[in-house]
Amino acid sequence: MNNIIFLKTEKQIAGIRASSKLAAQTLEYIKPFVKPGIKTLELDNLIGKFIKDNGATSATLGYKGDSSKHPLFPRNSCISLNEVVCHGIADSTVIKEGDLVGIDVTTILNGYYGDTAITIPVGEISEDAKHLLKVAQKCLELGIKQVRPGAMTGEIGHSIYSYAILQGCTVVEMFCGHGVGLQFHEAPQICHVAKKHEGVTIYEGMTFTVEPMLCLKSPDVIMDKVDGWTVRTQDGGLSAQFEHTILVCRNGYEILTLP
Repeated sequence: MNNIIFLKTEKQIAGIRASSKLAAQTLEYIKPFVKPGIKTLELDNLIGKFIKDNGATSATLGYKGDSSKHPLFPRNSCISLNEVVCHGIADSTVIKEGDLVGIDVTTILNGYYGDTAITIPVGEISEDAKHLLKVAQKCLELGIKQVRPGAMTGEIGHSIYSYAILQGCTVVEMFCGHGVGLQFHEAPQICHVAKKHEGVTIYEGMTFTVEPMLCLKSPDVIMDKVDGWTVRTQDGGLSAQFEHTILVCRNGYEILTLP
């Protein structure tokens, strides 16, 4: 990721809006399939077909990442269960009652990117898991509400972290939101743990993600040494993530990845 922040033109915004809409539609499409007995690879195949059938491609499939040590990401989406914080690789794992299933989708439509994620509860989940989902969704909402021209990106992270801690949850610091639209990952980074006056100034025409990753216990994470992608909580505690792509408007913001 370079440090250049792109202020998008009206044409570019239209393209990003269309791709973001498709990303949101992809999540809405896959939700009914997330139930006990289905394999995560089956879900990923359905996601890949839906994206392709709608004239787009997956940004994650074959993605190299920012590190030369990373292998190419092999799936159409990131599917992360329970203690997996992000970048989960779909395989023969079978979804079961009580699971938390995080699905992160990024579409490329006519060269423009849209990025969004949700965490889906499967059947009856624990009270702790319900609390985590509620807090994670509220943190996303509070973070987005800070977006406006002239604000600092640190206000986003400050609002997320402050609320999460008050609710007894923690926020993963290693992974951030990011600029998106013309590329998969652009500047600026949107830190989810920050001080109000940190970061960069927000300007009209910016597009970026807000995507807090919350944990029930410690926010410390470890990366899988075998696949080089899967990130888990170090203590095995539950994690949840919600994400939207945001456009900065003259008087505030527009959420581009609403269903």
